[in-house]
Amino acid sequence: MSVLLLIVGIVLFIGLVVTHEYGHFIVARRNGVEVEEFSIFFPPRLYKRKTKAGWLFSIGALPLGGFVKLKGEHDSDTEPGTFGAASTRVKSKIMAAGVAVNLLTALVLLTILAVVGLPQLVPNQFTVKSDTQLLSQRVLIGDVQAGSPAAKAGLQPEDEITDISLPGYSPVGVTNANKLPNITKSFAGKTVNVYYVRASQEHDVRLTLLSKQVVAASQKTNNPKGYMGISPTQLTLQRSTWSAPIVAVGLSTQVTVLTFQGLGHALGGLGSLLAGLVTGNTTARQNGQTTATAQVAGPVGIFVIMKDGSLLGYQFMLLIVAIIALTLAIMNILPIPALDGGRLWIMLVSRLIKKPLSAKREEAINAAGFVLLIGLIILVTIVDVHRFL
Repeated sequence: MSVLLLIVGIVLFIGLVVTHEYGHFIVARRNGVEVEEFSIFFPPRLYKRKTKAGWLFSIGALPLGGFVKLKGEHDSDTEPGTFGAASTRVKSKIMAAGVAVNLLTALVLLTILAVVGLPQLVPNQFTVKSDTQLLSQRVLIGDVQAGSPAAKAGLQPEDEITDISLPGYSPVGVTNANKLPNITKSFAGKTVNVYYVRASQEHDVRLTLLSKQVVAASQKTNNPKGYMGISPTQLTLQRSTWSAPIVAVGLSTQVTVLTFQGLGHALGGLGSLLAGLVTGNTTARQNGQTTATAQVAGPVGIFVIMKDGSLLGYQFMLLIVAIIALTLAIMNILPIPALDGGRLWIMLVSRLIKKPLSAKREEAINAAGFVLLIGLIILVTIVDVHRFL
């Protein structure tokens, strides 16, 4: 089941790229701008075909997005049917279309999830309390400390802890991640039975928890993960009815705010990284790199996140896709050269100062932005490989 969900998640992710570019495609054609190529992913091309309408459909080898190539994409182009000859209003609509499609996709998915069961993603997650029903609460293992009782017993990340008991006694239900430390503390130093679920199969294992003295002593050195040696995480599903669209908008707003906060941390880390490189301060460089790359994920990171989400059910997979769609909308509206937002803001500023950019300068800005973007993706991918694999 998890493999099927992973495949569905990857297909939906590709669908985000397709629908984003289709937004540009359909708005351009409806406003008289000719399309020369519609590509899923970036070159080198793995597949291409000329359509009856005259535009080229292609699939690239680099899964970093996609693009729609319009006829005459420079402001200096004036031939009828070119992007350059279109009005400012039409150009703005074309460049914002992909963002609009991604945002609409995120809102639709979050609305559906609010009806069937929306996972709790952030603390104090937005909800309409009068129209919120708790569907389930599960306590999963987020991380297992090497050499801990949990590790020796064979427990793994994403195992669901359901009960803990002393041999011969009734089990104590584990329904809240915040209560698990108190439960294990009450059994400190004793041998217990731990009941858990892995891949929809129920299991149990016997292990001896760390004593209070060992935990107290270890806190001064390596900060152990409790008496069992795990970091628990709680997965909560909530359902709404009439308020589902409101919940979708509210959660999207929360995620957007958190995204900008994460971007702020990433930029701060990038500043420390550059300062460390210039000054030769190795500590500042390493701390900056850690801070900057911790806020983002590349293709490898997205695949790993989807793989992990596939183990948690279809709600979590749909939530991941919805958040990616929202993130694509946010990133593509920012003034980043080579992305939709960069082109949009460059055009609007040039109109404001009444000094259109030359084709050469426009190409130079977008090329520099593209090179910087690819460099960042390569850096993040390298970090993701070390982080996840």
